[in-house]
Amino acid sequence: MAHESVLVVDDNLQNAKLVEFLLAASGYHVTTAATAEAALAALERQVPRLILMDLQLPGMDGLTLTRMLKANPRTRGTFIVALTAYAMAGDEERALAAGCDAYLTKPIDTRSLPAKVAEYLARSGKNPEGAR
Repeated sequence: MAHESVLVVDDNLQNAKLVEFLLAASGYHVTTAATAEAALAALERQVPRLILMDLQLPGMDGLTLTRMLKANPRTRGTFIVALTAYAMAGDEERALAAGCDAYLTKPIDTRSLPAKVAEYLARSGKNPEGAR
């Protein structure tokens, strides 16, 4: 699944750069955005196969952005993974209810992230409409 496009939406520059480095080293084409608005601008240029979505963003949060993307015919098939420090009871359910296709918690497991991304891309390929 290398050479696939991935958008990382995270307002923490260190987290975004770490994920970008890990995925680029595995052959993925990675774009980053620090806000929902920057993510929307990036999506105007290219719709990736997968988005790693931080849920706590300044301004519009990741859940709201996910709902918007899943409501848009152009982006609804993109596989969205909540990548968040939220780990309280009910947080995963809220993310899935908003339209996220999967849920990962921070801190990022640097050894397994590229393999998880490959797994998600394989799952998304079997379901082009983006449904879980």
